[in-house]
Amino acid sequence: MNRPASGAAVVAVVPAAGSGLRLGAGVPKAFVELVGVPMLVRAVDGLLASTAVDHVVVVVQGDQVGDASALLPGRPVTVVEGGADRTASVAAGLAAIGPDADVVLVHDAARPLTPAGVVERVVGAVRAGAPAVIPVLPVADTIKQVDDAGVVVSTVNRSALRAVQTPQGFRIADLRRAYAGTPDPRTDDAGLVEAIGDPVATVPGDPLAFKVTTAWDLRIAELLIAGATVGAAEPVERIG
Repeated sequence: MNRPASGAAVVAVVPAAGSGLRLGAGVPKAFVELVGVPMLVRAVDGLLASTAVDHVVVVVQGDQVGDASALLPGRPVTVVEGGADRTASVAAGLAAIGPDADVVLVHDAARPLTPAGVVERVVGAVRAGAPAVIPVLPVADTIKQVDDAGVVVSTVNRSALRAVQTPQGFRIADLRRAYAGTPDPRTDDAGLVEAIGDPVATVPGDPLAFKVTTAWDLRIAELLIAGATVGAAEPVERIG
């Protein structure tokens, strides 16, 4: 189960050490069950079901390594201990990847419904030559910039804005270089790559790849799984 993540061309790192406080479930977010299956298991199985991922490195808090391993028997998965924050945890995941991998994905455990097509598009774009690739969706809501008092300063032109999802894909050497060159934490790994001046390409995301953060999100995910006719949405490419 905990064999080194080597000999695989595409390895996904899944940071799963979030507390889950906003879900109010009393257990770490990745271990919260979604229709009887922990979100971590759904996220890992979704990556592997894409057939674009050869191995997964799951990163959890130190006292959860055994529990996470027990949830994922028989899968090409390595479970390792993470760090104090998300950036440190992804770095720990990168350290567990052997020399044969050339593409790495970083995927949120809290995006358990991410369709295989999103994973495949990201890997395909990295394979086509992009050093970093992120799945994105157009921003549908009007966006306002406000000051510290909550007063509107301006209305932001949303036509050039995108909401970012995961998995984010990278040539592994480039992501390791970004982690070595940018010690400050970022909210996503593409931000580290941006900070060292490398370009970040985009591919269409999918509404089903939303992040489960609150109890409301969890309920929406449950309803989607329960819907007999629900399937992966078409790639979102038209901006309007």
